[in-house]
Amino acid sequence: MQLEISIRSITLLSAILLTGLSAGLFFAWSVSVIPGTRKVADMTYLETMQSINRAILNPAFFLIFFGSLIVLAAASFQQYWNGLPYQLILAATLMYLIGTFGVTAFGNVPLNDSLEVLQLHDLNPNQIVDFRKRYEVPWNQLHLVRTICAVLAFLLALLSAFQGTKEMI
Repeated sequence: MQLEISIRSITLLSAILLTGLSAGLFFAWSVSVIPGTRKVADMTYLETMQSINRAILNPAFFLIFFGSLIVLAAASFQQYWNGLPYQLILAATLMYLIGTFGVTAFGNVPLNDSLEVLQLHDLNPNQIVDFRKRYEVPWNQLHLVRTICAVLAFLLALLSAFQGTKEMI
């Protein structure tokens, strides 16, 4: 059996890798950062989230977050006439586009933007408590949705590769 490395294979492998990294990032956040931040004082929580929201905007994150979507879309295009593998990679692309990218862009980012402009040291303790409640609960709910969708997109992309390999044998 000869292993054929093609642009289509490299694109699909890249989509799986980047989507897996994205899913892993969101999952790791869910099981480490969120439980940790639940235990800190309100001002500490808001300061920490402001700092994290600034730090996450870096080339590595952009490569993983945007790269997943771009390469999933490219893999979908390349698999167009390939039956079930195409359907699986298209489902992965749509899951990531809507459930991960869309939820982040239209849910988490606006919440982060509202936190970013907040002058924390100008707020009284009641305002700090109130803002945390209005921010943390919806942010964590949206994060759960994008995490589940990223993991599902990863699994669908992986299944697409396995199905494609199965059909080649």
